[in-house]
Amino acid sequence: MMQMRTHTCGELRLSDAGKQVKIVGWMENVRAVSGNLAFLVLRDFYGTTQVVVESEEMMAVIRDLNKESTLSVEGTVRERSSKNPKLPTGEIEVVPEKIEVLGRCRHNSLPFEINRSREADEIQRLKYRYLDLRNPEVKDNIILRCNVVAALRRAMLAHNFMEITTPILTASSPEGARDYLVPSRKHPGKFYALPQAPQQFKQLLMTSGFDRYFQIAPCFRDEDARGDRSPGEFYQLDMEMAFATQEDVFTILEDVLPPIFAKYGKYNIASSAPFARIPYLESMEKYGSDKPDLRIDLTVQDATALLSGCGFGPFENSTVKAIVVTGFEGTRKQIDALCAEVEVQSGNKAYWFRYDESGEIVGGIAKFIQPLKDEVIAALGLEKGCFVGLTASEKKLTAQKTAGVLRSKLGAFCPAHMDKERYEFCWIVDFPMYEIGEESGELEFCHNPFSMPGGGMETLEKAIAGEIDPLTITAQQYDLVCNGIELSSGAVRNHDPEIMIKAFQLVRLGEEDVKAKFPAMYNAFTYGAPPHAGIAPGVDRMVMLLAGEDSIREIIPFPMNKNAQDIMMGAPSVVTQKQLDELSIAVTATEEE
Repeated sequence: MMQMRTHTCGELRLSDAGKQVKIVGWMENVRAVSGNLAFLVLRDFYGTTQVVVESEEMMAVIRDLNKESTLSVEGTVRERSSKNPKLPTGEIEVVPEKIEVLGRCRHNSLPFEINRSREADEIQRLKYRYLDLRNPEVKDNIILRCNVVAALRRAMLAHNFMEITTPILTASSPEGARDYLVPSRKHPGKFYALPQAPQQFKQLLMTSGFDRYFQIAPCFRDEDARGDRSPGEFYQLDMEMAFATQEDVFTILEDVLPPIFAKYGKYNIASSAPFARIPYLESMEKYGSDKPDLRIDLTVQDATALLSGCGFGPFENSTVKAIVVTGFEGTRKQIDALCAEVEVQSGNKAYWFRYDESGEIVGGIAKFIQPLKDEVIAALGLEKGCFVGLTASEKKLTAQKTAGVLRSKLGAFCPAHMDKERYEFCWIVDFPMYEIGEESGELEFCHNPFSMPGGGMETLEKAIAGEIDPLTITAQQYDLVCNGIELSSGAVRNHDPEIMIKAFQLVRLGEEDVKAKFPAMYNAFTYGAPPHAGIAPGVDRMVMLLAGEDSIREIIPFPMNKNAQDIMMGAPSVVTQKQLDELSIAVTATEEE
């Protein structure tokens, strides 16, 4: 016996014929054939069962019901005369002796057809998410999420990690994104912050003597949405290891992730250990991205020396990148559309020409290439029938990134150059420790300020003394990438307070600044901290990849929209003046203004 039922709507089979059963669920559909004959589809979490109404008494119960009302049906199982081989329950039906209405749907029409909700407008789907989740296809993504999280937890426990929860209300700290702030009632004018990540807490756990920590951690960042990022809240498999190196972290994830991806993924092939290790600079030069999709076999070539003097204006005084595609069969219209997509995504133009089967340079910017035909063919290794995509910019990084976008578009367009049905992992290593900030124009941390710089104290002191360029300092930091999506950043941590002070000195923060911004961590490290390393793969992004979805909102039970609004619950919302007064808050601007 299960709650109010003897069986679920996905459970009954031909072997159950003749049994008295009780099933419950939502009335998905009803089709009346005659006055006393109707076929009703009852759906619950587990599946659907056909119920055949054959009496006026039972017909009277369902006649005026709207679809999606919840029912209890008691009756006898019998073999269907017209079987449906597409359904697990397609060989049987239930003839009811009693139908009870458990919850009446009071709406004659629904916002969308439940089984076609994914075709509906996103605003409607989010507003009526509780109806959207009734769609088995949508529900399956949430079930997948549950199974993946459970598998991750089992795997981490099997590797002797302890699951430890860290605070949600904490102090604001400069970690790269905007904080969500929570006003304190007891301390007027002061605020808690929701954690952007458990970064400091997990490092403090290592300092506290815990050896291996993990949690499925909620993280909060006030940032804009995109396809692989949900605004506001997300979850990550947060982990940290004491007395550990970069390779120790790699070994754990290379053991944990491939079996989960192979078992639960849309594709059943996943990289085996060891994953490819690609230095950041090499990745940018070869793939035009620090998150390359290794399912694509195309690479980027440098054509600056070859083409910067060819007479084509955009190539003058610019870095020029080329991508050679064999067997390209796109039409001029398709090429123009592809180049337009590259410009929209990168903000920079793409150019092209072809080396056709007759041995001629044709199309695109061919007239500028033709005088250099022999040199170009030799330098780029062209074969007849090749397509060559090109990018250029006075800024090397812009040319690289545009080439990366072009490479991805060409790979997706050319099936021969992309093995889509697999999960291809890689590690991007040796990230720059520092960069020049786009807004400030000054030296800033490139990624995580808590990373150990390559070369340690000696390298930092040389940079401070002006003996080396700080931009050449690498960090013991690494990204985990799968199919062109960054799953996580991690690092060997800077556990030495003296090295920490030197690292921050280069970005114009002194010892007192470090102590003020990171008091707990700095003080803890002065009591003897172990070398430690960690990473935090995004759970939402992993499940999105496994489900084969393009939008992360498809695998989150109750996602916000692109403007960080929960239109189902009405959040964010205004609050009463009394609440504001209790928190000593004055609202100086509202959305209407």
